[in-house]
Amino acid sequence: MYLHGRNVLKELLGLRNSNIKVKRVLFTDQKNVDSQLEHLIKETRDKGLRVEILSPEKLTNLSREKKHQGVVIELKEFPYTDADAFLNDSSPSKKSTLVLLDQVQDPHNLGAIIRTSVAAGVDAIAITTSNSAEITPAVVKVSAGLVFKIPVIPVGNLARFQEKLKGNGYWIYATDMSGVAYYEVEYNDKVAMIFGNEGKGVRRLVKERSDLLVSIPMEKTVDSLNVAASAAILLFDRRRRIIIGERSQLSTTPG
Repeated sequence: MYLHGRNVLKELLGLRNSNIKVKRVLFTDQKNVDSQLEHLIKETRDKGLRVEILSPEKLTNLSREKKHQGVVIELKEFPYTDADAFLNDSSPSKKSTLVLLDQVQDPHNLGAIIRTSVAAGVDAIAITTSNSAEITPAVVKVSAGLVFKIPVIPVGNLARFQEKLKGNGYWIYATDMSGVAYYEVEYNDKVAMIFGNEGKGVRRLVKERSDLLVSIPMEKTVDSLNVAASAAILLFDRRRRIIIGERSQLSTTPG
């Protein structure tokens, strides 16, 4: 997998104890490069990563992108997270938020949801392995490299995964226009929130296996929101509630 862009490289260089296998980092040989690129070359070498200097044309051929910013990163593969490994490592008493994407197909939507999820403090994202976008260079770019900061779990059978989550104390909330208005929902400490396909929404069987349907009320002249926009509204509302709850606990703690 070939990735490109300075922000992506910065995110990779900033990771600790990463299981991401970087094969090499390629930089432009263009003269008069700016100081930021020079600093990135030095930092990459200091991290012990293999550095190569190539022409801008070769970087374009590898990344298939003219606007590579003088940086191309070659990965062996994207490091997906195993579902069982994630659940076994999770604390049973911790407040947690998971995002489940039911056949979201647009790479730009996936990248935007990943970026929002990291910003909103989501613990992991699960994506269906059929009829779904996967992690590609386009997704990494839209996420601004933040995809490397959150576990991404591939799920073959979403309904079965829902049952596994319930067994680990999660309540499942699926988005649907017929659901309860999101500002009236009382969330459990451990929340798994499902967002559906751009055209069809969350599948019927997945909704039936959910604990509650949640909606975003809007003007009658609007049919629906983009899935990435819906995710931003609900995930930051969830984050707001967690923060308010934590402040409330602090204010009532003796001493």
